[in-house]
Amino acid sequence: MTRKQWLLSGFVAFTCLASTAAVAGPIENYSPVTAQRLENPEPSNWMLYRRTYDGHGYSPLEQINTSNVKNLTPVWTFATGVVEGHEAPPIVNNGVMFVATPMGQVIALNAKTGDEYWRYKRQLPDDLFQLHPTSRGVGLWEDKLYLATTDDHVVALDAKTGKVVWDTKVQDYKKGQYMTLMPLIVDGKVIVGGSGGEFGVRGYVAAYDAKDGKELWRTFTIPGEGEPGHETWQGDDWKNGGGSAWMTGNYDKETKTIYWGVGNAAPWPGETHPGDNLYTSSVLALDPNTGKIKTHHQYHQNDSWDWDEVEAPMLIDLQRDGKTIKSLVHPGRDAIFWILERTPTKINYVAGWPFVSTDVWKGIEPESGKPIVDPAHKPVIGKRVEFCPSLWGGKDWPSAAYSQKTGLVYVPANENFCGGFTGEKVALKPGELWLGTKPEDIGLKTKPGADHFGELQAWDPATGKKVWQHNFPKSQLFGSVTATAGDLIFVGGTNDRNFRAFNAKTGELLWEQKTNSGIMGMPVSYEIDGSQYIAIQSGWGVDAQRIQDALVTNNIGIEANVPQGGVIWVFALKK
Repeated sequence: MTRKQWLLSGFVAFTCLASTAAVAGPIENYSPVTAQRLENPEPSNWMLYRRTYDGHGYSPLEQINTSNVKNLTPVWTFATGVVEGHEAPPIVNNGVMFVATPMGQVIALNAKTGDEYWRYKRQLPDDLFQLHPTSRGVGLWEDKLYLATTDDHVVALDAKTGKVVWDTKVQDYKKGQYMTLMPLIVDGKVIVGGSGGEFGVRGYVAAYDAKDGKELWRTFTIPGEGEPGHETWQGDDWKNGGGSAWMTGNYDKETKTIYWGVGNAAPWPGETHPGDNLYTSSVLALDPNTGKIKTHHQYHQNDSWDWDEVEAPMLIDLQRDGKTIKSLVHPGRDAIFWILERTPTKINYVAGWPFVSTDVWKGIEPESGKPIVDPAHKPVIGKRVEFCPSLWGGKDWPSAAYSQKTGLVYVPANENFCGGFTGEKVALKPGELWLGTKPEDIGLKTKPGADHFGELQAWDPATGKKVWQHNFPKSQLFGSVTATAGDLIFVGGTNDRNFRAFNAKTGELLWEQKTNSGIMGMPVSYEIDGSQYIAIQSGWGVDAQRIQDALVTNNIGIEANVPQGGVIWVFALKK
């Protein structure tokens, strides 16, 4: 892949858009969102990133099931009017759908008919650059929506009209700070984390008052002088150590603890920042009222592969070895399927195993859960080092799902990809890429003789056994997974533009529908007037396109021909 290809696959400048709310008609009889509704959401709605605070990505609706999913058909579509990666789940609250798209746009729609209520377009600076020009959704609280923007603001919108209620600057986009996540809303607090690890930022999680946008607390993911964990850094490396926190956390409402994933250390080669580098590539347990770090678990130390572990672990009560474990389940970018135990004061290692092939880890220390690295596959300065899986890992940010009916975890994995680069030590220039290697040197190679790449995997987390697997011969799998009580698994994520439904118990492919583009975002399920709907955004770009570009250079018969352009697709059973 050339430097130009790598940069333009998402690393783009935006032209200015006027920050406006185009109103087709205000929303009447809007249902205010309360703490009780978020903690115990109605089955008919999808108001959080993964529908529930535990992050399962599971809908209890079952009208659409294994016996009738073959009759699923599009009932309406809506073009978003923009390109690039559409990664947000359509958020649904009692018949109203809110969709966030790239370029700072939020669209409010009638979830039954697709009619537009209003559209917000943010004015983005014409000198704005970032690696991931996308948005993963809007948070809901009372009568407002909350958008984290790529120019590093949190914006509150009136849910009925789309008009701006308040707008708070978080940090400075000119220094590489930006946001792409859906804010987590907990008890009137709007909680966000920043992107920008590849620009040498110091990561953070911060909370804002939902009423007025006042900052309530900010917790840095890289501990400063005098803070626990600071000793895992040398010199001033911590000041620009990365640790961005660019995915939405999950929340344990019983213990009032937020679990938030943290990204890679910066720059990439571990030689440039010796030490374990807390709290990079970790999960943090945070107090939502103060931001205090209660405890943590580091998935892997001294990250050198760009293996963010930003997807928050799922909170699952597991029956394992004859006892109930309040677990944290995380299929990691580092290729390890992690089972941890959450307690009020500590996160304990329970088990871990590779869910795709890897040559980086020799094993895992049984007591600490610390992976044992093979130095031959750890990038260094001045020498090209190859490693498997690639820098996109066994599973990147697209979310796994857990079915409460089957007890299985469904993982959008990628196999037979390897990567490599030559590390270099360069001075940090604020606002410029700081990878520790040249973009054109970043490699993705397919293993010789590989007969597939993407894998939809089903695992039993109680036993560590794989139950089934569906392979994709000519495509990566780069899309989030959703499970339903109808014993169905919905996923996009492939370069053939198909949206698919699988039998959750057996892995049998039951239904597929070609869409306008590739699907990276998360499917959702909701119900209106007794009818169940499945909704998804189709819109290819960002890292899915970068992988596609890299596959083309491997001469394996794959072309860079996935069209861009966002469309919301909504499906229901034929009447």
